[in-house]
This record gives sequence, structure tokens and C-alpha cells, in this order.
Amino acid sequence: MYNLHLSPEQLEIRDMVRDFVAREVKPAALAVDRMESGERPLLLEQIEQASQLGLRALALSQEAGGAGADTLTCCIVAEELAAGDPDIAAVLAQTWMMAHVLFDRIMTPAQRECFLPPFLAEPGYHLGHACEEPDRDAGLGIHYHRPRATDVGPATKAVRSGDSWIVNGSKHHVVNVPLAKLFAVEVALAGADAGTGARMILVPRETAGLGIELDEPRLRRRHGACGRLVLRDCRVPAESLLGNEGVSASSALTGLRGPQDLALNLGIGRAAYEAALDYAQLRVQGGRHIIEHQAIGAKLAEIAARLEVARAAIWQAAWASDHPEALADRSLSDLPLAQVARVYAPRAIYQATKDAAECFGAMGVMRDMPLQKYVHDALVCLHSGEGETEARLRLAEAIAAYRGAPTSLAAE
Repeated sequence: MYNLHLSPEQLEIRDMVRDFVAREVKPAALAVDRMESGERPLLLEQIEQASQLGLRALALSQEAGGAGADTLTCCIVAEELAAGDPDIAAVLAQTWMMAHVLFDRIMTPAQRECFLPPFLAEPGYHLGHACEEPDRDAGLGIHYHRPRATDVGPATKAVRSGDSWIVNGSKHHVVNVPLAKLFAVEVALAGADAGTGARMILVPRETAGLGIELDEPRLRRRHGACGRLVLRDCRVPAESLLGNEGVSASSALTGLRGPQDLALNLGIGRAAYEAALDYAQLRVQGGRHIIEHQAIGAKLAEIAARLEVARAAIWQAAWASDHPEALADRSLSDLPLAQVARVYAPRAIYQATKDAAECFGAMGVMRDMPLQKYVHDALVCLHSGEGETEARLRLAEAIAAYRGAPTSLAAE
């Protein structure tokens, strides 16, 4: 049975994170000097405080030392964090998703014994997933009702050399580049071990030959701290290879990332709505607070409706991810609900954020006001990750019961 009645634990986590964001994150994120500069450096102190609250290991199983939160709970936390600052939400969500995938699903017991203790011991220990490549990504996309191109594997190569792997290549748009102590890098095995499909290999930050380049703020495509990894003759132990052929962190992250990325987007829209609501109750024009004017009241009502419908779509997709049996027994639609949410939510949230800015009038575009930040943040979400057009075409193929040849990077 589809049920979104939150448990006492979920309510407690939500209230705890909401209080933390109101006390520690929002005052720093919306500081006037930070807003006017446009640089918006990472709030490292607040990220560490959030890590100490246990959010860095939110999705990691309790057996491994984490909170064991399900996808819906992670979506709730991502929304609350993003309502304060989407970069903090992106950094922590990337780490808690990767921790769950690596330590709970993919690593061998020996790998877990090596990497899990330092991850748990150090609040500043974050994780990165390096999968995107400039040359490879240019040909990706979906051709409606056409077979997808065969995945030739990453251009980044790993060659066996005795008891080590030598890794060469580059990755871009890697979240958590300046913070991650451990990267899961997608590679293709070369030489005698060559095969089809992507493999994952663990590359610690201190590995010789690993170079890091930060993205310029004006060019970034995602929230969080993104950049480029350059691997030149990086030597890692043979035991660093993860899983078997065809076992990829990309495919393991697919069901987790979609709803949580959308929940981050939702947090931005909610912050814009709350700012507009507060302003409308404060601003007086024509002898009345502007919320009493029909045009502003109707606009706020439409914003609230858009956000509630978006939240329902995101939460349903998250709940379905946690309860696959509900799909098996036809309690839920057999459509890919994460794609349904992706088709609707980003555009609706961006429109809601723009409408919230309009409630401020000319003040909505001032650099020291939060609405220009929220509109920019919502626009980043609208165009990041899998695009709205691709999600719509994937949904169309699902409706038509079309099944193309899957690839390791295909979304669900």
C-alpha cells in the first residue's frame, strides 16, 4: 500500500535538520557580503557540523556505522539542507549515496575493512564518483525508438602491472573534487584484462599522479564543489578494483540519485516561496500588506500548489525505490516514477522560483537579496544531470513499451 505517513524517526530527523539549517546554514549562506560577491565559496564549517550530526553517513547501513536511512528519508534531508544552501546538500548527498553504494553493496570485505574505518573516523572524509568524460559524453543521449549505441567503455584506462593497476585518463564534472579523500573512478581495463563495459577502481586522493582542477563558478553545471580529475600513471593496488564486469557505481546510483537530486531542487523552490511569503506579509502597499492584494495572493497560491505537486511526485518516486514490491504487485504505476518526477518537477520548481521573485518586484533582482540566488540555483537544477527532454523521451518509450539495448550509463 502506498503510504507517505512519516515515521516518528523521519519527523525527528526532519525537525533536527530544519533547526540546524535555520541556526547555522541560512545566516551564513545569505550573508550580504557573500551574496554581493557572487563567488559563494563552500561553507566548510557548516559542512563539518552537518557531518558531525551524522548526515555524511545518512544512507550508510547501521551495520556499517551509518544511520541506515531509506531513499525517502534522504530526500527529506536533501530538501531541508537545500532550503539553506544547495551546495551543502549536494556535497553531503553525494557522500551519503556513495557510502551506501560502495560500503554496503560493491566493496569486498577486505576493501571495506581498509576504507570504512577512516571514513567513519574523520568528519571531513568525503567521497567522489568520477564517471563523466568530455569525449565520451558528447555522443550520449537518447534517440527516440532507436537502438542505443553500444557502450564502448570509458576512455580512462587501467592496465595491470604486477600487483598494481596503472590508471590514465581524465574525468570532468566530478562532485566533491576539493573535499573527497577517495574517488571511485570508472575505467576500462586494457591489455590482457581488456573487456567490454565499465569497471570501477578506487583511487585515494593522495595517489601520485592524481591532479585536481576546480571548475570556474560561472561554468559549473551542478551544485556542490565540482571539478576535473586528471590521472597520469596513477598506481593503485590490485585490490582497488571494485566488483565484477558490468557492476558499475553509475548503475547502482541510478535509483538513488534521481529522487534525491530532485529533492535538492525542491528545497530551493521552497526557500524562494518562504522568502516571498515572508516579504508579502511584511511589505505594505496601498495601505495593506501585499499578501492581501489579489494578484500576490493568487501568485503565492500557484507557487504553493506547484511545489506540493512536485513534492508528491518526488516522494512517490522515492517511496517506490524503497518498496519495489509495490511495483511487483501493481500497487503503483508501472511507469518509471523517477522519470515522471524529472519531467514535471524541475520546470515546475523553476517557474515557482521565478514567480516568487516577482513578488519582490524590482527588489527581486538585487544582488543582496536572496531571490536572485534562488532563481540561479533553480536554473542550475533545471539543466543539470539528465535533461528534461531526455527524461520525457525515456518516459515516452516506457509508455510505448519500447526497450532499447541498455548501457551502463542508462537511467532507469
